[in-house]
Amino acid sequence: MPSHSSTPRLVATDLDGTALRADGTVSARTAAAFADVERAGSMLVFVTGRPPRWMREVADAVRHRGLAICANGALLYDLHTERIVESHLIAADVLEEVVAQLRANVPDLTFSVEYEGGFAHESDFGLGGVDSKAVATLTSRPCAKLLALHPGMDPDSLHAAVHELVGHLVTTTHSSGRALVEMSAQGVTKASALAALSSANGIGPSEVIAFGDMPNDLPMLAWAGTSYAVANAHPAVLAAVDQVTAANDDDGVAQVLEKIYR
Repeated sequence: MPSHSSTPRLVATDLDGTALRADGTVSARTAAAFADVERAGSMLVFVTGRPPRWMREVADAVRHRGLAICANGALLYDLHTERIVESHLIAADVLEEVVAQLRANVPDLTFSVEYEGGFAHESDFGLGGVDSKAVATLTSRPCAKLLALHPGMDPDSLHAAVHELVGHLVTTTHSSGRALVEMSAQGVTKASALAALSSANGIGPSEVIAFGDMPNDLPMLAWAGTSYAVANAHPAVLAAVDQVTAANDDDGVAQVLEKIYR
């Protein structure tokens, strides 16, 4: 455990697989640790691949305090007002070109999109028929995140293939055990959004502590002055950080925050 000569001014944490339990809940211990952060006057920022529509339970657990960077950096979401306050979207023409390139080169991919105010997917995306759309409709307007799902490929291999094909058009990453690649507008990452938010508040990287578990957290973990992986993290994340805390189900994030803020 490193010594913290000064208290971090900003705590940035991923949610799923990191601060949340495996069942998606915020434990009482973690909620209390988050409250400690804000009581000390530090900023608490959730930095997640989740869209805003998946933030209600988390917002309730933390009493609707703070900000969330959603959709891997594309959307800044105010938990108090439950409104999107900033957006960085993939343009419709870029979206169309990306889907065309992937469709032509990676058989069996299906697509879905996260818009600022909703979600739509192809009928065979694997989520049933809700909000099912033809791909031409999916790409007809700007979106926060494009997702490509493959029924059988290795997740890391699929990401490598997608990045090779369209990495010059969009930022690619992945954050689940499935062969599911997430794409944001070029240059948009958890790190880009966190850096902008920190700068706007006069906070530098050395004053930030960050927590994560999956490849979509890597840019944020590299940018922050102090970074932790949880013990259950992806091998690439464990290899990239200097500090490792306990697993998400053992309240690893809370364990670190308690040492700093209590």
